[in-house]
Amino acid sequence: MPTISTTPRTGEELLAVTTGLRRVLRRRLRARATEPSLHGAQLELLRLVETAPGTGVASAARALHLAGNSVSTLVNQLVALRLLSRTADPVDRRAARLELTPAARERLARWRQARIELVGTALQRLPETDRAAVAAALPALRRALAELEEDS
Repeated sequence: MPTISTTPRTGEELLAVTTGLRRVLRRRLRARATEPSLHGAQLELLRLVETAPGTGVASAARALHLAGNSVSTLVNQLVALRLLSRTADPVDRRAARLELTPAARERLARWRQARIELVGTALQRLPETDRAAVAAALPALRRALAELEEDS
């Protein structure tokens, strides 16, 4: 099996492609949306709370690699939009626990379905060999992400 070397250019190309994918998806999703769009960090926080209900602001800040006051601002915005609820922690009344509202669950489901449709349509237009290459690359990309997360 030949050795495949990576160069700084490989990393740069990977970042350019993933950034481009995210940008195009964001633009296409906003064009389809019937409600005000959410910013990337707001969506990231909603997705985090979806996977870890009851998480606190400090742990959300660590998980998202953001400052605590930035997450507090996001929480305030999402509470005002009725997408997050904030309750006092029963053990430490100074700490808040975050939960998705039913409106947030519905919105995330619509957003997720729209993303799946857009990406699925684009992938179906690719030749089979390209679709297979994308699928085969996913485990390696997950491992690269894990490596980056360990370094932080």
